Amino acid sequence: MTQSTATARRPRVPKPPPEVLTLEEAAAYLRASEADVVELATQHGLPGRNIHDQWRFHKLGLVNWLLRPSANDRLLSHAGAMADDSDLEAMWEKICQERGRPMVEESE
Repeated sequence: MTQSTATARRPRVPKPPPEVLTLEEAAAYLRASEADVVELATQHGLPGRNIHDQWRFHKLGLVNWLLRPSANDRLLSHAGAMADDSDLEAMWEKICQERGRPMVEESE
């Protein structure tokens, strides 16, 4: 058996997907329209690059973007974080004194 015959009989190994995706591939991966992907990239922090009017996206960047919490989730996670802080009252009093303001606004 020659080497070329042995090579011809080997099963084809599927080619792994590219790490860098085109706009069309990124849209398919995210299951979104191309217009939505461009808007996400230009307005909402989806990691991608426009190179000579052609968008490119790194697959791992898209995965990381999908996994990170939204801006609203990050803000909500901080809401009330200091509520149980025993030093909060003293900090607030010091801030008000330094600014020359009362701790409670006086009503008219």
